[in-house]
Amino acid sequence: MNQIINHLLKSKHVFLATHVHPDGDAVGSLIAMGLALEALNKNVTLYNESSLPAVYRFLPSINRIVQHANTIDDYDTAIIMDCGNLKRIGRLHSAIARVPAIINIDHHVTNTGFGHLKFIDTSASATTEIVYRLISKMGLSISKDMATSIYTGILTDTGSFRFSNTSRAAFDICSEMTGLGVDPYDVAQHVYGTYSLGRIKLLNLAIDSIEISKNGKVSVMTLYQSMLDETETNAEDIDGFIHYAKRIEDVKVAVLIRELSGGKKKLPGSRYHVSLRSDGTTDVSKIAASFGGGGHFSAAGFNIDSNIDDLKKQISKLARTI
Repeated sequence: MNQIINHLLKSKHVFLATHVHPDGDAVGSLIAMGLALEALNKNVTLYNESSLPAVYRFLPSINRIVQHANTIDDYDTAIIMDCGNLKRIGRLHSAIARVPAIINIDHHVTNTGFGHLKFIDTSASATTEIVYRLISKMGLSISKDMATSIYTGILTDTGSFRFSNTSRAAFDICSEMTGLGVDPYDVAQHVYGTYSLGRIKLLNLAIDSIEISKNGKVSVMTLYQSMLDETETNAEDIDGFIHYAKRIEDVKVAVLIRELSGGKKKLPGSRYHVSLRSDGTTDVSKIAASFGGGGHFSAAGFNIDSNIDDLKKQISKLARTI
């Protein structure tokens, strides 16, 4: 930790990024760390190549996160957060690899250990927990805006303190954040409170798509781009859908297949994002890693170029081993 802090104190231009299709922990880490570095008078850029989920648009400084970067050559440091490997940030990963100093901050068990400096703690409830420790160690006062981002990251990555990664530290930090002005009710209303009619229609289509493996242990939910077009929704509206497939009786692993390109169900060569959720009996991070992805024991994912029928056959084969 001290090496990272010493380096950041000397840095001038810092590029901060997190994984594509960001969740609350990714967005919260990005904002909290960026605001902390700005408090140290650093020149910072906050980056994520994906559109940001609507439920997190209440977060302070969310509009500071950009989807495009003209050049990476001007940065002396890149901080990559909540990413098991550098490629998880998307198309800029090759350019980022040329930055003189890369700092890897993460809590995923599948982290590849990339970067020049690393702060990887797989026991942390969320990457925002690690960011909190860094900010505190630097002696910075945590503003309400930072606190809101940290609280939201921990809240969402622990599933509102329902997941197995929930720890005493998670509660202690969130308690401290509420003491700094975070309103738990307000955050919950934004994250879980209201849905558009289009999202409800999309959820109905998603639930209708659920298939159960022959042994009953794996559920598969499939979302095509045509479904989003039909309901006039976006990828950000899918957040949380997989939990409906996970809560089915006797299911050990839930799978959400989401089409990223193509538009035709049978089109060969389409690209898909596959999310995996376990009931705690199966290590889905190992499954994701075998496809080039990563994550945690109970939550992981990967991207794949495949025909949908072939992809489902692979999942069916996998189900027989669970």
